[in-house]
Amino acid sequence: MSRQFVNELADIDTDFAQWYTDVILKTDMVDYGPVKGTMVIKPYGYAIWENIQNYLNKEFKKLGVQNAYFPLLIPESYLKKEAEHVEGFAPEVAVVTYAGGEELNEKLIIRPTSETIICAMYSKWIKSYRDLPMAMNQWCNVMRWEKTTRPFLRTSEFLWQEGHTVQASKEDAERDTRVMLKVYSDCLRNLMAIPTLTGRKTEKEKFAGAVATYGMEAIMKDGKCLQAGTTHDLGQNFAKASNIRFLNKDGELEYGYSTSWGVSTRLIGALVMVHGDERGLRMPPNIAPIQTVIVPIANHKAGVNEKCKEIFDTLEACGVRVKLDDSDNTPGWKFNEYEMKGVPVRLEIGPRDIENNVATAVRRDTHEKVQLNLDNIATELNSLLAEIQSNMLAQAERNLNDAIVETNDFDTMVESINAGKVALAYHCGDSECEDEIKQKTTIKTRVIQEYDTKHKCIYCGKPSRYKVYFGKQY
Repeated sequence: MSRQFVNELADIDTDFAQWYTDVILKTDMVDYGPVKGTMVIKPYGYAIWENIQNYLNKEFKKLGVQNAYFPLLIPESYLKKEAEHVEGFAPEVAVVTYAGGEELNEKLIIRPTSETIICAMYSKWIKSYRDLPMAMNQWCNVMRWEKTTRPFLRTSEFLWQEGHTVQASKEDAERDTRVMLKVYSDCLRNLMAIPTLTGRKTEKEKFAGAVATYGMEAIMKDGKCLQAGTTHDLGQNFAKASNIRFLNKDGELEYGYSTSWGVSTRLIGALVMVHGDERGLRMPPNIAPIQTVIVPIANHKAGVNEKCKEIFDTLEACGVRVKLDDSDNTPGWKFNEYEMKGVPVRLEIGPRDIENNVATAVRRDTHEKVQLNLDNIATELNSLLAEIQSNMLAQAERNLNDAIVETNDFDTMVESINAGKVALAYHCGDSECEDEIKQKTTIKTRVIQEYDTKHKCIYCGKPSRYKVYFGKQY
C-alpha cells in the first residue's frame, strides 16, 4: 500500500479551511460522530490531549488545586439563579425533558459549563474562613449546541477542564484569574511552542455573569484568532446566587469571591493550524505523541532489525516517546506516514549506518538530515529535540509578530485584517461601538493590550479607553 499524502491535502495557501479538515482526518486524529456536531477523538489525537492534561495537572496541583468530578445534568432552576449567566448560554443549551419513561417534573440541563452546580456544592461545603480558599478542577465533557461546527475548533460536545475557586477576598480572587492565565499561556508556550496574546476581555466579550474575563489568543497561519483559554473573575455574583457564605475571623457572615477558568480540546486545533505546513502536521517535541520514529532500512539484511530494536530500547529507557516501525510497508510509505503525522524526528538505520555507527536523523521542522552517534544516541537525540522545540517556538513567534498591524485608521484596520492580519488599535470601550464594528465587518475585539485615555476610538472617534487587538476568529 502506498499513499502520496501531500497530493491528498488541499493547498494550505489557497484553502486553509479544507487543508485543516484534510489534515486532522488523514492523520487519524479525529472522525465525525453520528450526531451532528460531535466528534470521535482517535488515539493519536487523544494522546495530545493526555499530554496537555499531564502538564496542567502538575501545575494545578502546585497551586493547591484538587481534581474532582461534578454531575453532567444540572437542574434548570440552578441555571436560572444567575440571570446574566442563563441569558448568555440560553441559545446553546441542550435540555433533557423525558427520562425513565415519563416527563420530568423539572427540566435538566446538559452542562454547557458547571459554575451553577459547583457553586451549589460549594455552598454546602464552605462554612468558615478556615474552609477557604477552596480550589477544585474537573476534566469532563460539556455540551453547547453549536450551529456551525468543525472538529476540535467548535463542536457541540467537547472535552475540557474547568477549575473553580472561592476566596475570602476580592484581591485573592482577582489574583487567581491572573495566575491561571499565566499557567495557560506557559502551557502553550512551553509544551506546544505557541506564543499567545493575553489580556482582559472587553465588557462586550466577557463571560456571562463575570465581573471580568481574561483570555489568551493564538494566531493561526491564516491570521485568524483562536481563543485558546479564558479565566473569569466572578466576583460575588455566583456566590450570592448560590448563597456561598462563610464566617470570617470576626464571626460575621460574608459572601465569598469566586473564579472559573478553562481550556479545551480546541487547543489541538490550534496546534494543527499554528505549526502545520503543506505536508501535514508538525509536532513540537514536547507535545508530540511520538517524538521519534525508527525506520529500518534494508531490514532484510542481517543485523538491521536487531540494531533498531536495541536503539528503541535505549531511547525508551531514557524517556523518549519512540516508535519502531518494523512493519512490511516500504520505507517510502513510512516516510510519508510519519511526516504527515508531524513526528519531530525520523531515525533511519540501515547497514551503512550501522557500519558507520550512526543513525540518520531527519528533522520534521526543517527537513534537514543530521548524523547521530549510536553510542551516544539518547543524549544527541534529546539535544536535537530541544533544538527543534526552540526553533518551532521561534518560528511561531515570528509569525505572530508579523501578523500584528498597529493602526489608527479604520479602513486600514479592516483591509489589514481581511488580508490575514491582527490589528492593534484604540477603542472607546462602548459595547454599542463594538456591535457596529462586528455587524459591519465581522471583526471583533480579542484582548486588551493596555488602558489608554489619550487617544480617539478608531471607529467612532470618542475618547479611547484602551488599546485592544482586533481580528477575525475561529
